[in-house]
Amino acid sequence: MTDLEKKIDYCFKNRALLDRALTHSSYVNGKHNSNERLEFLGDSVLSVVVSKFLFESLDVPEGMLTKIRAKLVCEDTLYVFAKRIDLGLDMKLGKGEESTGGRDRKSILADAFEALIAAIYLDSGLEEARKFILGFMPPVEKIKDGKLLIGDYKTALQEVIQQNPEEHIEYVITNEAGAAHRKLFTADVQLNGQAIGTGTGRSKKEAEQAAAKEALSLMGYETN
Repeated sequence: MTDLEKKIDYCFKNRALLDRALTHSSYVNGKHNSNERLEFLGDSVLSVVVSKFLFESLDVPEGMLTKIRAKLVCEDTLYVFAKRIDLGLDMKLGKGEESTGGRDRKSILADAFEALIAAIYLDSGLEEARKFILGFMPPVEKIKDGKLLIGDYKTALQEVIQQNPEEHIEYVITNEAGAAHRKLFTADVQLNGQAIGTGTGRSKKEAEQAAAKEALSLMGYETN
């Protein structure tokens, strides 16, 4: 088993499927042999599995189920899932993507995660794909009123602050370091002009999310 297979606790029978799932279009200089077709299939499998999981787990109206599903399958969430298994380390990228931080690019990792779902589905069927997907789902008791804390810490912090209408938060980039293609940003989240959290990231958005996560943690909210 490869390191990735050990992390996901699944051994491929057809290793070509795994290879295809990890191949970005920039690596093969075209789309035909890349993971893009698998991504298309994985998106559908993901939607079916998550929809059934929510339908069976939550007794809430259809509109709420739709809102929660959208949060669970969005690019930001899939990026967090991909980072959990260090999916970027196993990606096959072209030199251009490699040199510009493609291994940590949100869109590339989220798409590869969907492609990996499809590869498992084609290799062993829906049940194995379901087991893989549900391994990333938060406990049902943590899904409350459609508000999910899965990487989107800025939204969660905003919802906390909005409980006091007179309060105001903003994000300020306080530092940029490194070469143009490998910059590291530092951000503060400020409450009424006072810093309540600091974070760093390879993009301004990532740094802001990290700052919001620290602020929530310091306020006593669980952020894992």
